[in-house]
Amino acid sequence: MTAGRAPAGAAESRYTRLMRILYGVAGEGMGHATRSRVVIDHLAARHEVQVVVSGRAHDYLKARESDRLGVTRIWGLSIVYEDNEVQNLRTVLSNLTGAFTGGLPANVRAYFDLATQFQPDVVVSDFESWSHLYGKMHGLPVISLDNNQLLNRCAHPPEVLAGKEAEYLLAKAVVKAKLPGCFHYLITTFFYPEVSKPRTSLHPPILRPEVVAARPEAGDHLLVYQTSTSNPALPELLRGAGRECRIYGLRRDLAAEERDGPLRYLPFDERRFVEDLRTARAVVSGGSFTLMSEAIHLRKPMLSVPVRGQFEQVLNGRYLERLGYGLTADELDGALLGRLLERLPELERNLARAGADGHGGAVARLDALLEAAVAGGPAADADPLA
Repeated sequence: MTAGRAPAGAAESRYTRLMRILYGVAGEGMGHATRSRVVIDHLAARHEVQVVVSGRAHDYLKARESDRLGVTRIWGLSIVYEDNEVQNLRTVLSNLTGAFTGGLPANVRAYFDLATQFQPDVVVSDFESWSHLYGKMHGLPVISLDNNQLLNRCAHPPEVLAGKEAEYLLAKAVVKAKLPGCFHYLITTFFYPEVSKPRTSLHPPILRPEVVAARPEAGDHLLVYQTSTSNPALPELLRGAGRECRIYGLRRDLAAEERDGPLRYLPFDERRFVEDLRTARAVVSGGSFTLMSEAIHLRKPMLSVPVRGQFEQVLNGRYLERLGYGLTADELDGALLGRLLERLPELERNLARAGADGHGGAVARLDALLEAAVAGGPAADADPLA
């Protein structure tokens, strides 16, 4: 198999050995955790898996611990947002403070605990640096599984990057430095640019089983996922849509639903969120890869307003619009929301032609890569399955 897009729905391979797998999960946001949960459950059914994870993702994955699966909290980098924009200086200061007041000592303790107790055979990293470093320092093969590496390991058309070239180059450099020299890079994606580097394969998104099992219905409400209060006019903009809006994230401390005319502010509940997504007419959100992938799978048009300073979200939104699955813009206003509603029939027709794969391609490829890596396959500068 050559590097590039992997066939969807490939049959899963059978393991020939038990493995001890160290699995690192980035804790910034929940997208990495929801994807990793699916893969970790699959691996823990056959192997011993030790997860290292930071942030809110720790509690989400900790609930899945079993005799084959351990979950350890580590300190990880976080991003400071304000007014729907990454605050670079405050992010640096916050992470330096965290590192020197407990983060680094905690990671060092976790390092030695794992070295003496778990002794992994192989590392899988979902954009998590510490597990990658552990693997490199112990001469272990490291397999990258995320969506972020698409920035570094693929070539993107000039029209997709237009006006954002400097942001792209900076984001690409950061992603490149995050997990260098992996055994292989598994990239999940709903768009398929040209692969420009070896040891790289593209696969359909890994979706939660609840989303895979959901059957889309054409409701009339808008699902709004918005965690930033940067636009004080947002409630009035949504009210002007003339549709019920089910809003998650904007009021984070809710214990129960609050209503304001057609606006329904909801506390986050995973099952209810999937139900509201399944029955929505359209989605209004940022540029999160996970929610975008779930909306595409359920054939829901999306209006994406990426967080400023997060080029990965810009890229997601631009490919979403390029494929005809939704719209994207730097700012949300009434005219943009109106265009989304006007174009719903067209966008729905485009989405009806979108491909679907619950996650089989990526998981099957990971199975084969783990076998090759632990068997002492080719060195990291050669694709073991090319």
